[in-house]
Amino acid sequence: MISVNAIAWDDTVLPFQLDRSDIRGRVARLDGVLEGILKQHDYPPVVEALVAEMALLTALIGQTIKLRWKLSLQVQSNGPVRMIATDYYGPTEEGEPARIRAYASYDAERLVGHNPFDQVGTGYFAIMIDQGQGMQPYKGITPLAGGSLRACAESYFAQSEQLPTRFNLSFGRSTEPGQPERWRAGGIMLQHMPKASPFASGEGGSGEGGLLTVDDLLDDEETAENWNRANILLDSVELMELIGPQLPPTDLLVRLFHEEQPRVFPTQPVKFGCTCSEDRVRQSLSIYSAKDIEKMTTEDGRVTADCQFCGAHYDLDPATVGFEANGD
Repeated sequence: MISVNAIAWDDTVLPFQLDRSDIRGRVARLDGVLEGILKQHDYPPVVEALVAEMALLTALIGQTIKLRWKLSLQVQSNGPVRMIATDYYGPTEEGEPARIRAYASYDAERLVGHNPFDQVGTGYFAIMIDQGQGMQPYKGITPLAGGSLRACAESYFAQSEQLPTRFNLSFGRSTEPGQPERWRAGGIMLQHMPKASPFASGEGGSGEGGLLTVDDLLDDEETAENWNRANILLDSVELMELIGPQLPPTDLLVRLFHEEQPRVFPTQPVKFGCTCSEDRVRQSLSIYSAKDIEKMTTEDGRVTADCQFCGAHYDLDPATVGFEANGD
């Protein structure tokens, strides 16, 4: 039997605000989204864990931004996992779900141990916002540091946005009785309201490599007290409360933050979704001449392309692609 709470809250993001502390937040639970992402690939467990963590961060961060189109998170490293990429597409209509997709590129023979973050080496964590045609894209980066992707995201917000931000995440394979094993993830994001975040001055912070940390941003005693109190309460959450089907996020917020006067807003549903299509493949090939297309043609006389995100395979007649296509 599937829990009613699981049906109601899986693959949703619940925005909330702690009125006493001037802190906003999000609670996310992902189930089908992760299945949609991970079933496309046969990732080793440590790579699956990194992709699951990135997808959960993407759901939490994406819902905080008023998107016209797309938010992307990306890890680039010289480690065994060379790249992790996620996209969050904002809903096109009120009440419609947002869409998330993700994939990782890795060298299987270089994977070491069982700690997911050990699979990324030196590199950077990036957040990119594309508001669509006619708008200037935004990109902010921070070094890979802190021992987890969650810590990298916290560092990004401290460094690039100067917003105290905290994540508490849980993710892994669910083994509920009578149900097939599947990935689940849940998490909470806390962030000090922008109007209350002090501007950090100086050339460097107290974090690893001189990065700014939350402590560098909280130079007001009342703000620091509110933030620390909310984080102590967040630390009391049990991991199964984040992903388990029995406790609705609304009840979880009351249990954790009832003294902080929590206020919730409408939930945002999310689903796995990819934007690839044959038209997009043709468009990407439209810059190439017939001579270039010939170099891309297989021995079978076809031009093929595979989507890294969803696994879709496109098989095209080379005479119909490129700017010299015959148009048939």
